[in-house]
Amino acid sequence: MSKVLVISGSPSPTSKTEMVGDLVAERLAEYEWNAAHLRVRTLPAVPLLNADCSDPAIAEAVGQVARADGIVLATPTYKASYSGLLKVFLDLLPQFGFTRKVVLPLATGGSTAHVLVLDYALRPVVQSLGARHVVQSFFLLDKHLDRSGGRLSVLPESTEMLDGVIEQFRKALIAAP
Repeated sequence: MSKVLVISGSPSPTSKTEMVGDLVAERLAEYEWNAAHLRVRTLPAVPLLNADCSDPAIAEAVGQVARADGIVLATPTYKASYSGLLKVFLDLLPQFGFTRKVVLPLATGGSTAHVLVLDYALRPVVQSLGARHVVQSFFLLDKHLDRSGGRLSVLPESTEMLDGVIEQFRKALIAAP
C-alpha cells in the first residue's frame, strides 16, 4: 500500500486550504491509500524556523516525507505566491527530499489572477527537490469552497476538475516503480 503525505502550509487553523488537504486525504483513503496530513502550522516554530532537524517533531515530519511515496502540497495564495510557512518547511528538507516521489501541487486563492503561482513559484521548488513526477497542479477558487457546518464541500464548478487531478495523482502513484 502506497503512503501519501498531504502537507498543508496555511498558518490558519480555520483554513479552507487545510480542509482541502483533509478532503484529498479522505479521497485517497477511499482507494485504500495510506494517507496522512501534516499541518506545518502545528510544528514547533523555533525549531522549524531554525531548520533544527534534531527536534523530535521536526525530525518526525521530515521522516514522514521520506517514507511517503506521494506528496500533496496544499497552500493558500498570499501576494501571488505560495505560503511562507510551506517554504520554510520545504527549505529544511534534504536537497533531494522528493526523489522517487509523485507530487500533486494544490493552491487556493481568491482570484484566477494567481493561478500561475503553481507553475512559476511552487513547481520549480518541487523540481529542485528531485520529484520523480509532478502531476497537473490545481488551483481552487475560494468562492468554490463552502465551509458549512465545519465540513468542506467543493462546489460543482471545481468538483469534476479536482476529482480529475486526484485521479491523475492516483494513477501516477500506481505507475510508480
